[in-house]
Amino acid sequence: MESGAAAAGPGGRRFPFPYTPYLIQERFMAALYGALEAGRVGIFESPTGTGKSLSLICGALSWLRDFEEKKQQEEARLLAPEDSGQEGKEKRLASAGPGHPESKGTAGEPDWVTAFVQKKEERDMVERLKEEQIKRKKREDRLEKIRHNVQLKYAAKRKRSEEDETKRLLQLSKEVLSEGAGVDVLEQLDHNEEELILGEYESDEEKKVVSGLEEDDDDLEEEHVTKIYYCSRTHSQLSQFVREVQKSPFGKDTRLVSLGSRQNLCVNEEVRRLGALQLINDRCMEMQKNKHEKKGDEELEGKKRRVSRTVCPFYSYEQMQFLRDEVLVEVKDIEQLVALGRETKACPYYGSRYAIPAAQLVVLPYQMLLHEPTRNAAGVKLKDQVVIIDEAHNLIDTITCIHSAEVSGSQLCCAHSQLLQYMERYRKRLKAKNLMYIKQILYLLERFVAMLGGNVNQNPSCQAVSQPGTVLKSINDFLFQSQIDNINLFKVQRYCEKSLISRKLFGFVERYGGLATAVKTNKENQKLAGLQNFLLTLQQGSDKDGTPQSPPVEAENDQLRTASPLMQIEGFLSALTNANQDGRVILNRQGTVGQSSLKFLLLNPAVHFAKVVEECRAVIIAGGTMQPVADFREQLLSCAGVDPARVVEFSCGHVIPPDNILPIILCSGPSNQQLEFTYQTRDLPQMMDETGRILCNVCNVVPGGVVCFFPSYEYEKQVYAHWEKTGLLTRLATKKKIFQEPKKANQVEQVLVEYAKCIKRCGQAGGQMTGALLLSVVGGKMSEGINFSDDLGRCVIMVGMPYPNIKSPELQEKMTWLDKTMPRAAGQAPSRVLIENLCMKAVNQSIGRAIRHQKDFASILLLDHRYARPATFNKLPQWIRERTQVKPAFGAAFAELRKSKARDKLSGFVCS
Repeated sequence: MESGAAAAGPGGRRFPFPYTPYLIQERFMAALYGALEAGRVGIFESPTGTGKSLSLICGALSWLRDFEEKKQQEEARLLAPEDSGQEGKEKRLASAGPGHPESKGTAGEPDWVTAFVQKKEERDMVERLKEEQIKRKKREDRLEKIRHNVQLKYAAKRKRSEEDETKRLLQLSKEVLSEGAGVDVLEQLDHNEEELILGEYESDEEKKVVSGLEEDDDDLEEEHVTKIYYCSRTHSQLSQFVREVQKSPFGKDTRLVSLGSRQNLCVNEEVRRLGALQLINDRCMEMQKNKHEKKGDEELEGKKRRVSRTVCPFYSYEQMQFLRDEVLVEVKDIEQLVALGRETKACPYYGSRYAIPAAQLVVLPYQMLLHEPTRNAAGVKLKDQVVIIDEAHNLIDTITCIHSAEVSGSQLCCAHSQLLQYMERYRKRLKAKNLMYIKQILYLLERFVAMLGGNVNQNPSCQAVSQPGTVLKSINDFLFQSQIDNINLFKVQRYCEKSLISRKLFGFVERYGGLATAVKTNKENQKLAGLQNFLLTLQQGSDKDGTPQSPPVEAENDQLRTASPLMQIEGFLSALTNANQDGRVILNRQGTVGQSSLKFLLLNPAVHFAKVVEECRAVIIAGGTMQPVADFREQLLSCAGVDPARVVEFSCGHVIPPDNILPIILCSGPSNQQLEFTYQTRDLPQMMDETGRILCNVCNVVPGGVVCFFPSYEYEKQVYAHWEKTGLLTRLATKKKIFQEPKKANQVEQVLVEYAKCIKRCGQAGGQMTGALLLSVVGGKMSEGINFSDDLGRCVIMVGMPYPNIKSPELQEKMTWLDKTMPRAAGQAPSRVLIENLCMKAVNQSIGRAIRHQKDFASILLLDHRYARPATFNKLPQWIRERTQVKPAFGAAFAELRKSKARDKLSGFVCS
């Protein structure tokens, strides 16, 4: 194993590292190693810029390497030759079983019975270990062969190319033979429609999933080796992590596999063009189903004319086995995996899954790990494994969002109309069980619309809601009041999943939903014209100007919403199968039935996290800013049944020198106005004026970029308008060019580019204009995931305390649920603690944007005297809290800004 350096942690344990690590990295790795060894649930905090990813990689993989070595030593000891002596044999027996041959068993059996049982257990264990050893040796030999044999590497690729050429020639031959056959056009239309008709649904019971493999292989029976599952929020974060692994001392000899969605991994261009994830998933599954049915169809070919169903050319067992081995031989990120799939004509989505059992490190997105059905479908087994969840500051919200669902009145009515048209067109072709389930789904949709105060047979955009407002109901109350409590939602959900009805419906609408599609008879014309007109009125109703938009220019997501709403409704049906106490249904009646919605809100995310912590050997929840950690301990771990003694916390400081950061809590402004931005006082003209005066003073002395965070878009807009009116904006603009955070995500990049260019230009010019001021919003596009390093963020200002809107029905219900289920903490109601924690999590995420590496420096201004309260102050990240100064008056704070070493460094930096 190559390594640039080796870090010695506490206890003398050495961690391979690509360079000499910081002391805090050594401590992090040692604490991580200890948590994994002891099987703990760890909450780890390491600020951005401190090399958290490398610490996680080197600490966790060092533990895995040692664990594998110990396991192999234990195996060798147990498999030692039988003639190694009676003493050694007795020792092996003693360690293999709970008792000892010489003593009585726990149930009082004679010694010879106990000895016989122990010998049998040992023999069984030895046999199992021998089998595992053979499989491991076989796998290692195969991978070593691929690693060193370039010819073998491309043999499979050549074979695949030959097969493709043969298929192409066969197809050309068939086309030549079929020319002049005079196939009836109308009959051909019938055959094309075959794929839209639902297949026979034989059983409500979960059938054993067909593996889809064309031949048996011993490797598929291979047990999952002990591994680490690493997950993060975004595709780019996972790719960045894989690149860190490649650069680490473990990059050459770690078997790593990257998992992703079909949207990221599919290499079939026909399927990729569908765009929306649900459509890609359904089309892929349908192609697999076609492949399994192909043999049966061929047998019936002579008896009955059948349509040829499309199969995926990349779903080849042989090629996917080759791709699996290639993945295990060399560390690859998602992009490299997709490139390999295209090159070898093998499916990266399934090929990467086949690599899971033998992999040591599996990299996957949140959804795939935290959503049990997705986890099971991907072949992820957590029993006795290690899970590391990175960027976990929003873990509770993420679990809540994954398991929540919302559908609008327009979607419900649209799905009902589509399904009704579909049933009428194919009624004679559908089996009885299909008709029964379609009628059940139609009834469910009808009742859901009725709960919103509408009629499913009328245009939802033209039906006004008689009693607007928001109502929350328990799951049981909603089921009873909507009169669907007699329907087994589990069976309906399973039917939707197995029959692929949403995919069939989408194909039907795709074929007949367009305005210019030709159909066969006048009667059918009338029926399908009704569907076309209905879809058009939905578009008109949702368009603000009242002008219909042409379907071709719709965005893919808009197309999915209007053309295939049943996919989203399936998610809502699934959510209704949660336990009654764990969620609520929100009826949001607004304006018209079309604008109204039904939403399932998950109240207890711990129910979906419990299985993860129960099954895993160890779970590490890591992030740059994890404070306050009380939410993780109480709402997630305690509710999931984790013993408090199993939970460990680790938080490290930053690598920057103490003088490189100046955090100040400012209690009053330049005119001695107390700073308290409550809902009652923040709109006062004197508060907005005082905020403006503070910014003017700061911009006079701080060169480069200043980022100012407001609690909401509305308040930022209000303050901006006030400053514009009073002329303060003009004064600010003499020192800094002013930028505002856009609400639209696609405009963020452009604003950031202009902001950075302006700062660079001002720094080089050295005129009166010293940089730029960016007005941002807490919880907006720029408060997470964007770095204001170096000159982009020399000062970060937080205006007020960004408390969430406590009038929100969802938040009120969550607060009520917490007060009922959680104990009081330090005399405070759990609901009050939640509000404080949500506020401080948002603050910590925003102010952490400024310091991004060891040589970075910045000042942080918290404009509200309430930050100085001990309970609030203690929720700041430790590395910021230790250096924070509380300044009752503005003069002292301003003097500190001017004289601090950090400011001197800034001035020197700009002058040079």
